[in-house]
Amino acid sequence: MSANTVAPLKSSYDVVIVGGAKFGSSVAWFLTDNPDFDGSILVVEKDPTYEFTSTSHTNSCMRQQFSREINVRISQFAAEFVNNFQEFFGNDPRVPAIPFESYGYMFLADNEQYANTLRENHKVQVKCGAGTKLMTPEEIKRDYPFYNLDDVILGSHNLINEGYYDGNTVFDWWKRSARERGVEYIANEVVSMTKNTIGSRVESITLKSGEKIACGKVVNASGPRAVLTSRMAGIEIPVEPRKRYTYIFAAEKKLDRALPLTIDPSGVHMRQEGEYYLAGCPPDDDPAVDYDDFIEDHSLWQEKVWPILATRVPQFEAIKLINSWAGHYAFNTFDRNAILGPHHQVENFIFVNGFSGHGFQQAPAMGRGTAELITYGNYRTLDLSPFNYERLVKAERFVEKVVI
Repeated sequence: MSANTVAPLKSSYDVVIVGGAKFGSSVAWFLTDNPDFDGSILVVEKDPTYEFTSTSHTNSCMRQQFSREINVRISQFAAEFVNNFQEFFGNDPRVPAIPFESYGYMFLADNEQYANTLRENHKVQVKCGAGTKLMTPEEIKRDYPFYNLDDVILGSHNLINEGYYDGNTVFDWWKRSARERGVEYIANEVVSMTKNTIGSRVESITLKSGEKIACGKVVNASGPRAVLTSRMAGIEIPVEPRKRYTYIFAAEKKLDRALPLTIDPSGVHMRQEGEYYLAGCPPDDDPAVDYDDFIEDHSLWQEKVWPILATRVPQFEAIKLINSWAGHYAFNTFDRNAILGPHHQVENFIFVNGFSGHGFQQAPAMGRGTAELITYGNYRTLDLSPFNYERLVKAERFVEKVVI
């Protein structure tokens, strides 16, 4: 056995999940929570500290402001799950309530084309029962007088079940509870997969420590490294790591009310973060990066982020940077939406990949749906079939317009 790896207890499992962060743990937990599933589960995680996972770098926010109805429904289940977290865990007295700061997302449009997009999205969201409201600049200024709105023609805001929640506690309890229910987590790495002679199934995986493990199903929950896992089964998927930057800052003069998660037309976003504030943005040039590249571009703060913050919120002219980091999106270059379901040829290879930055809030519904798919062969609650891998084969994009 290789150093720093742990061997599994058995040589065969009904489900092997490659990746033990938020999606791997969500699938594992929802499988154990389904009374119709009684199989064995192995979760293989190469970095049990989770230091460089998307999970550890998340800003942990939730919104219902999407352009696709199914994405709105997915976030509504996430809100239900978080708001009733203790009930979902059987009112276990050890399980805490999850803090949820519902200050909402505030999308700002500075041109008519984007304003029309917000109007179209608003119709979708309202149809789903979301509390989104379109706001004139005057209405925004009335409720949030700290904004400079000289260039803004329309805003979109929702104060119901949108904002920050403690996603890391959700993840911790998925993992902890799944283990208590018999899921086996090991610190190891899948290095190869063996298919049957006709290539229709993955029969076994091989671990870095040398063991060959038979499997009924394989779940790819490898985050930004998803394509490295799928290639072991001879499958290409359009998922790559894209770098995203986060900044925590203090304001010399604090705002007199909570700052919504504000999506500036420039692409910079900002929100309340306890006594501080959080900002982030993609780089102007947004290529795929190396899987181990978490180097920050400090010029981005000085030359782009801070000037935009100070322009949009003049009180942010006097601020102090407290902390910053770079993380990775698992970016689906095909249509910026999740890839789920089985491969069309390797039938027991299941995808939970490519969430393109809105994954944390989608983990409850996607984990539940994938567990249903494994247990029953179909989705039972939300119909997640629009996300299935099959659309890639047919070259049918299922585009999500609202990606931050």
